[in-house]
Amino acid sequence: MLKGACHCGSATWTLEGDPGSITACNCSLCSRYGALWAYDFEGERIGIKGATSAYRRPGKVEPALEILFCASCANVVAWRGLRLEAGRRRMAVNIRLAPFEAVADLPVDHFDGFDTFEDLPSKGRTVRDLWS
Repeated sequence: MLKGACHCGSATWTLEGDPGSITACNCSLCSRYGALWAYDFEGERIGIKGATSAYRRPGKVEPALEILFCASCANVVAWRGLRLEAGRRRMAVNIRLAPFEAVADLPVDHFDGFDTFEDLPSKGRTVRDLWS
């Protein structure tokens, strides 16, 4: 099980099982936050504990997701989908909140959330390559 915690330790996440490849997205939010994401579904393999606040993009009539951040130190903890997929809610946790040694060798996929909304070709990088 992977575990992550914000800077102050008030908000934490867990991800059970193999996280698979980690996503680096270049959308206007993810690129600013510098987050690296591991995905699953709310109440399944991902658990969030502690006080979080949510940010939804202003001006969007029906935003697709909200960003969850620690209510105390403001670290980005996760994102949470606002639309159900077959009765399940998609989530992603910020792998940068996990201990480096636990995630350093996970492969990274890139996603073009800025323009095409498609997966980009793999560059063979790991979390270690983007972290150091």
